[in-house]
Amino acid sequence: MEGIAWMAWTPVTAALFVAVALALGAMSWFALARPQPERVGILGIATTRGDRLFLSLVLAAVIHLAWIGLIGTAPIAALPIGEGIEISSLWLATAISLVAAVVVFRVV
Repeated sequence: MEGIAWMAWTPVTAALFVAVALALGAMSWFALARPQPERVGILGIATTRGDRLFLSLVLAAVIHLAWIGLIGTAPIAALPIGEGIEISSLWLATAISLVAAVVVFRVV
């Protein structure tokens, strides 16, 4: 574990990596169970589900980095649990990223 001590391993970070791994696994299984031919969308290039997943992940990274650079990570609310759990504004960037992923899968 010392080899990766440089990274801030928090429950949220771990959940992100688990979610990406589950998405990749689900997409792999789905590609084997129900193959889909490539389709040409708004970009004018043929894409598969895997291509659209990759574009969605890159777009989510760009949205989050832009959010941090332009707006920051200030808390937007605090839950009255224990000493108070603060909710970061990054959750709004995550919601925007999920909507963008749906758009990418439907249009691209």
